[in-house]
Amino acid sequence: MSEIIGIAAVAVNGVIGADNDIPWRIPADWQRFKALTMGNVLIMGRKTYDSIGRPLPGRTTFVITRDRMWRGGGVHAMPSLDEAFEQALLLAPEIVFVAGGGEIYRAAWNRLTRLEITEVDRAPVGEVRFPTIDPGEWIETGRESYDGYRFVSYRRRSQREPAF
Repeated sequence: MSEIIGIAAVAVNGVIGADNDIPWRIPADWQRFKALTMGNVLIMGRKTYDSIGRPLPGRTTFVITRDRMWRGGGVHAMPSLDEAFEQALLLAPEIVFVAGGGEIYRAAWNRLTRLEITEVDRAPVGEVRFPTIDPGEWIETGRESYDGYRFVSYRRRSQREPAF
């Protein structure tokens, strides 16, 4: 069974995107994203893919789009999240990363087993937000703090684990 991991950089106000872009530049966040996702499967929405602007080398990428005519070179266009997961899991990867945007995170939320979050100490204006990480649902398993941001890992709490 594959792990399904949500990966995102999230501002203190929950914003993850503004005007089809990330409202900050943190090189260490991109380095971590690359290190974690390299060799794995990525699922993302078309707007997220368009904001990146190119296929990410070393990763099999499924892009969810309602536009049946859309074609991205080097990626697999999928009409739904369910079909993207179905096709991704046929590859039998150990890990599938869900990489945004907001609509895709919300739709995939109940399937996620882990989260890899960069908490950004900024509160930009933006229209795309990450779902709230409920401590009753998620357990923090790791934290690395830096000036202006933190890398935080979570795993989904099992139904048998009490939330204190």
